[in-house]
Amino acid sequence: MELDLGPEIERFRHELRDWIAEHAPPALAGLIDWRAAPTTGGYRTAGLTRALRHPAYAQWEHALADARLICPQWPAEFGGRGLDAVRIAVLNEEFHRAGVPRVLRGMGEALVGPSVIVHGTDEQRAYFLPRIISGEDVYCQGFSEPDHGSDLAGVQTRGEVDGGEIVITGQKLWTSGAGRATMMFVLCRTDPGAEKHRGLSYVLIPFKVPQVRYRPIRQLSGAAEFYEDFLDGVCVPLFNVIGGLNQGWRVAMTTLGHERGGSATVQHLRYEREFWALVQTAREHGRIKDPLVRQQLAQAYTSVQLMRFSGLRTLARVAAGQPPGPESSINKLFWSEYHKRLGEIAMGIVGADGLLRPEGGGYPTTEWQNVFLSSRAGTIYSGTSEIQRTIIGERALGLPKEPTPKEPTPKEPRTDTQGSTST
Repeated sequence: MELDLGPEIERFRHELRDWIAEHAPPALAGLIDWRAAPTTGGYRTAGLTRALRHPAYAQWEHALADARLICPQWPAEFGGRGLDAVRIAVLNEEFHRAGVPRVLRGMGEALVGPSVIVHGTDEQRAYFLPRIISGEDVYCQGFSEPDHGSDLAGVQTRGEVDGGEIVITGQKLWTSGAGRATMMFVLCRTDPGAEKHRGLSYVLIPFKVPQVRYRPIRQLSGAAEFYEDFLDGVCVPLFNVIGGLNQGWRVAMTTLGHERGGSATVQHLRYEREFWALVQTAREHGRIKDPLVRQQLAQAYTSVQLMRFSGLRTLARVAAGQPPGPESSINKLFWSEYHKRLGEIAMGIVGADGLLRPEGGGYPTTEWQNVFLSSRAGTIYSGTSEIQRTIIGERALGLPKEPTPKEPTPKEPRTDTQGSTST
């Protein structure tokens, strides 16, 4: 099944395809498999690190910048091309088809920029947005905290106003890419007396300063792509508060809306490549004719195709001018749980070999060990599976809200006949 998006979109597709063929450096596609399924929380391979430092990648980055394709979804006046969601989907498809990467240095291009565009002042847009496009500012996210994982409104990091400045103190956790970041967007509490969703502010802070300490968190896979961060009196001007003091919740919701949107129409392509790699692994281990393995592989392939059809449905909604809505939580829940299950199938196919890690320094893992261990992170970041199920039930299906647990009622003291008090 294919989706007919009309002649105008088809012309855009061919123009973009021709542009990629003309401007992509010949060596770029061969540097690394840019289409490989990402496993957040897994290893950033040495090959990827080398690829990002290669002259061909730098040449590609310059070409994208000249064509305003670093942040093509941004309005033209802010350095983008104002591409709508349908054209962005086509762009993602064509980049994937050609085996070339989008340039995403951190979370500024996809998350911070759109939030500044929507909620920032003209002065803030003029200052912060060009620095994201140029790569001068590379952002990581400062939302999660040790005691408030998915409860974003429960953050306790403090933001204290001191004249024309705001001083940030607290701890953040599960920060992806902190080692590469120069900036962090922080949600902090600036009015402790307000209700949970109120009194929060969204602040952009420098990350490589003495008042910020961060350290990697070693995961099951042995990788350390997540960090914990300690903010000890980071002082920035009130100019860095986006959306105004105590208005951070609505800005954070804009950020999360972009985070959970994803690339619905191309996501299945990465998992499809991974699926066929697993089929080859089954052949190499002599398991391809095993009835149980064949059934598991059939289920996995069916799941990948369901991702494809779901992406087409999302694209059809966008093409009709409708927002993705809470149904995006179905996509997130589906692919994250699928990837975890695929890792389990892979380890079953590999068998006892999967219990042995390769030789080498640190804690190396095989490809399928990495998927098995790291895919569990997908059921946590961008909203846990439990949170996604709640959103689906309440916002998509219209079910009653999940009841809030009540505090236990303390027992009344009981006085016995001798006058002593007990409980």
